[in-house]
Amino acid sequence: MKTDFKYIQKFVQEIQINELKDNALNMNKALHDKTGKGNDFLGWVNLPNELSDEFLSDIEKTAASLRQKSDFVVVIGIGGSYLGAKAAIDALSHSFRAYRSECQIVYAGQNIGEEYLFELREILKDKSFSLIVISKSGTTTEPAIAFRILKNDLEQKYGKEEARTRIVAVTDEKRGALKQLSNIEGYKTYVITDDIGGRYSVLTPVGLLPIAIAGFNIREIVAGALEMYRRTSTDVDFNQNPAAQYAAVRNILYNKGYTNEIMVNYNPKLHFLAEWWKQLYGESEGKQGKGIFPASVDFSTDLHSMGQYIQDGKRNLFETVISVSEVQQELTIPSDKDNLDQLNFLAGKRIDFINKNAELGTILAHNDGGVPIIRLEIPKLNEYYLGQLIYFFEKACGISGYMIDVNPFDQPGVEAYKRNMFALLEKPGFEGEREKLLK
Repeated sequence: MKTDFKYIQKFVQEIQINELKDNALNMNKALHDKTGKGNDFLGWVNLPNELSDEFLSDIEKTAASLRQKSDFVVVIGIGGSYLGAKAAIDALSHSFRAYRSECQIVYAGQNIGEEYLFELREILKDKSFSLIVISKSGTTTEPAIAFRILKNDLEQKYGKEEARTRIVAVTDEKRGALKQLSNIEGYKTYVITDDIGGRYSVLTPVGLLPIAIAGFNIREIVAGALEMYRRTSTDVDFNQNPAAQYAAVRNILYNKGYTNEIMVNYNPKLHFLAEWWKQLYGESEGKQGKGIFPASVDFSTDLHSMGQYIQDGKRNLFETVISVSEVQQELTIPSDKDNLDQLNFLAGKRIDFINKNAELGTILAHNDGGVPIIRLEIPKLNEYYLGQLIYFFEKACGISGYMIDVNPFDQPGVEAYKRNMFALLEKPGFEGEREKLLK
């Protein structure tokens, strides 16, 4: 992976970067030394260097078993318990995987949509399926509802004995409702360790198990993450450390009034990587009235909707573009004798050639329109480079959060909506709060 800061030069001076580089490196050191805020949630930092062959083999064995006997595997989780896996699976999959014959990964518990869950059950009714339920507590409302319903369906379809072999729980090591149920029922379980929060959990069984079930090489993902771990370690100079550079530059832009960051891709397979990135940065930095607001667009699609605003709207935004150098397939434009669409000037050229020029043309236009642009380039969209991107964003997020003096590893604001929802639903213990809300 390469970082390209050419398109920020009109907005950020080299002296400003030099003024922040020591801070960025110190914050990186604080992550490794566990001396910063939230230091009890830093298990992800050294994780790429700690995943054993035995552990990965066990994940692969479980994945093969579920894939072999399931038309569908339902991943039940919300936020970091599903976004990382979906980001990786969508990035690596055939765009029309749902129309192919292999085992399908589908999701539940990421919303409270009645129609969504009803329609999912319709699909599963006549198919073989299994469940992966991901929750430290087992009581998070959205996945707990989905698991209760789908577990009941599974037991009715196969009987309790067979259903037990089709449920895998990824949960706390010792406590919580899901751990207790797993012990009673004898489910296969994997541990979410206490020192890794959900949005940093892609390289744990939370992400690796669904990715392996989808048929992808988790060892290559780990290898890519390990390479980025080495490239962002504490003994790497600032000019060679992409995570420290990205964190420093985005904070310089933030201090200059660029309060919104837009993640841009030119490959539709990367849509959910941006969704995962938005949670990672939004939940990590958005505290105490601080933080860059993370947004995303899919180009060239969104050039026909959001392009006008980005080009000509309020100048409080910057872009981070993920560029993929080489696509996996090849398709060229044919010639047409009538040329009514006036596209013969493109005859014989690859679709990706056109896409790359759309990318460059847009970068130049937006840059001229007052938008600073950071460009991240990966050679191919495969497991290895996806692993690099995942760890890069995690490390840079930790550094960046420390640079604005927040705890990047908690999410106190998430609890506010939950308390209101529980009170309105008349959950025991929230009676007094319900009365206040309805006054």
